[in-house]
Amino acid sequence: MANQTNGHLGVTEPISLSGPTETDVMRTQELETFLADAGLYPSHDDAVSREEVLGRLDQVVKSWIRRVSRSKGYNEQFVQEANAKIFTFGSYRLGVHGPGADIDTLCVGPRHATREEDFFGVLHSMLAEMPEVAELHPVPDAHVPVMKFKFMGVSIDLLYAKLALLVVPEDLDITQNSILENVDEQTARSLNGCRVTDLILRLVPNIQNFRTTLRCMRYWAKRRCVYSNVSGFLGGINWALLVARICQLYPNALPSTLVSRFFKVFAHWRWPNPVMLCQIEDIPSLGHTVWDPRRYYRDRFQHMPIITPAYPAMNSSFNVSTSTLRVMTEEFQRGDEVCKAMEENKADWKTLFEQYPFFESYKHYLQIDIMAENEDDFRQWHGWIESRLRILTLKIEKYTYNMLQVHPFPGDFCDKAKPHSCSFFMGLQKKQGSQPNEGENHFDMRGTVEEFKQLVHMYTTWKPGMEIHITHVKRKDIPRFVFPGGVRPQRPARPVRPSRSKLSDAATAMVGNVASASANGSSEKKQIQPPDLHLNANGDGLRVSEPDVGSSGIKDTAEDIAIKKLTGGSLPEVEVSDELDELHYLESLGSVKAPETTATTSAVAAPSDGNGEEAGEVQNQIFSKSSPLKRKASELEAVELVPTFYGANPSASENTQRKTLKLKLTTVTKATTQST
Repeated sequence: MANQTNGHLGVTEPISLSGPTETDVMRTQELETFLADAGLYPSHDDAVSREEVLGRLDQVVKSWIRRVSRSKGYNEQFVQEANAKIFTFGSYRLGVHGPGADIDTLCVGPRHATREEDFFGVLHSMLAEMPEVAELHPVPDAHVPVMKFKFMGVSIDLLYAKLALLVVPEDLDITQNSILENVDEQTARSLNGCRVTDLILRLVPNIQNFRTTLRCMRYWAKRRCVYSNVSGFLGGINWALLVARICQLYPNALPSTLVSRFFKVFAHWRWPNPVMLCQIEDIPSLGHTVWDPRRYYRDRFQHMPIITPAYPAMNSSFNVSTSTLRVMTEEFQRGDEVCKAMEENKADWKTLFEQYPFFESYKHYLQIDIMAENEDDFRQWHGWIESRLRILTLKIEKYTYNMLQVHPFPGDFCDKAKPHSCSFFMGLQKKQGSQPNEGENHFDMRGTVEEFKQLVHMYTTWKPGMEIHITHVKRKDIPRFVFPGGVRPQRPARPVRPSRSKLSDAATAMVGNVASASANGSSEKKQIQPPDLHLNANGDGLRVSEPDVGSSGIKDTAEDIAIKKLTGGSLPEVEVSDELDELHYLESLGSVKAPETTATTSAVAAPSDGNGEEAGEVQNQIFSKSSPLKRKASELEAVELVPTFYGANPSASENTQRKTLKLKLTTVTKATTQST
C-alpha cells in the first residue's frame, strides 16, 4: 500500500509540483480532441450494452454456484445463501477501454467450487447451452487459467478465484491482503489483476488526468507497434503502471505535460532498475513469492521490471526481451524528440502518433505461416503459436550472441484466399555499431528454426493439419495481403548524396574549426561546480538547489537533474547460484521437459565461404558447474543451456524434411523511425 506519511504518493518525492500553464491547457484540449477524432471513446449505447452484459453474467455465475452447492449435498438453505461474484479489471475497470474492446472479468467463488471440475466443467457446460454465448474457448492450462467467449456480442475473458470462504459476501473487498490466505497460486494470480487495477486508481493523484494520459499512451503504443505483452512488448497493465508512475512524479500536471514527461523520463531510464508505485510488501505468513532479484535467480534475467503494487509484488513485464527493449527505447527517444519539437511549435500531435512503417524499416524478415483444418483447431493452434513466438526471439538472440536483433510485429495478417491460416512477421537487422569480423554477416538459423518447430509441435492437443512454416523473406518480397487494400505503398526516393569532393571540403573545414576551438579554449576551461544535491531524512527524495551543466554544454534544469538521479539508481548485488537461464526455464514449461545435461550444441553458423556452403563445423559448447559469482544485476548473463527435445508428433518429423532456412545479411540498414 502507498506510504503517504510524507505527503506524496510513490516511493520518491515528486519531480515537480508545478501547475499547468495556459499553453498546457490549450495542448491538453487539442490532445483530447485528437483522441476523440481517432474514435477512442466508447459511445453511450456501447457503455449501456456492456453494463447489461456484466449484469447478465453475474446472474449466470450466481445460478451456477447454487447448482454446484446443491450437487455437493448442501441443504437448501445453504444453497440459497451460496454466492459467487463478478469483478472487472483491466482497461474496462481503469476507464480507458475503447469501442469493441473485450472485458476482463473475474469470478470469485467459495472453497467448495473447484476450478477444474466446477468452473471449467459445470459453468462451461452452462455457457455452451446459452444462445447468447458464442466462440466459447476454455484455456485451463494457461499460466492464468481463463475462459474466453462472446456474450451478447461482447468479448469476455473470465478468470476464476476459489477463496477459502464458505460463503462469498456481496460486499467483498478483494484489495485486503487477508483474502490471499490459504489460496493456491492460480487463485493468487487470478486475483492479482483486480487487486492491481484497484490499487493503481488509489495511487494516482488525479484519476481523470491519469485516464486521459493512459488512453493516449495506449493509442501511441499501438500506432508505433509496441503494444503486445505476448509479443515481448508491453500490454495494458504495463502501460498503466508506467503512466501512473509519471502521474506520481508530476501530480499537478495536465495530460499534455504528462505525455511529454513520460517520454523524457523513460527515454533515459536505466533498465533493469524497476519501476514501482509503492514499496514492495513481503508478508511471510501468507507464503507467496514476491519479486526480489536478490533472492530469486529467475528475477535477475528480466530486462524491464515494472512491478505491480499489490501483494504479492510481481514483474508485469516478464516477456520483454533484449530486442523488444531496444525497440521500445528507440520509440521512447523518438517520442521525446517529437515532444521537444512540439514545445517549439515545430510538430503536432499527428506527428507523435504516426504509424510505424514496419514493412519499410527492415530489409530482412522472418515469415511464420500457421494453418489448421478447421476454425476451432486454428483458434487453438493460433493461441499456442502466438504464446511461443517469444521463445523464437530469445533463441535468435541467444544463438547469434545478440548480433542479430529481432523486432516481432505485434499481431498477425490473414490471406483471404487461405482459410484457417495466418502469418506472423519479425523484422531482422544486424546489431548497430558493431565491428563485423569476417563471416559475421552470415547467420545460419536452420538449427534455431528446427528447434523451435520441434518445440511447438509438442503441443499436447496437437491434431493433424496443424502446421507451421518459417521462411526468410526480403522487403521487396513481402506478400501484398499485409498492406491495406492489398496495395504495396510506394517507397520514397532516396536522397541525393553530396559528392565526395564536397564531403572532403566540409570535413576539412570541420576539423579545422574543431582544432581552432580546442586551441583557443584550452586556457579558458571553466571549473563546473557540482549541484547542491541532498537526500531527505528517509533517503528517497532528491532536492536540487541550483542547475548543473550537462554534457552538451547547456545548463540542465532542476527537473533534468532530478530525472537523471531518478533514472540512474544503483543496482543490488546478487548471488548467481543456478545454471538455468530464462530460455531454458520457458522451454521447460508446459509439455516440454528439458533433460539435465551440461553438453549442448550451438546453432550459431560458421562463416560462409561465398558459395553458400558452410566453411566450418557447428560449434559444440560444454559447460561445467561453477561456484557462485558475485556481481551486480546489470552484469549478470544467462548461462548458455540448450535443451534436447524428446517425443515429437508425426508432423514434427515431416517438417524437418522441408527446405531449411539460411539468412545472409550483407548491407542491413538501421530501422527507420520518423522524427523531427
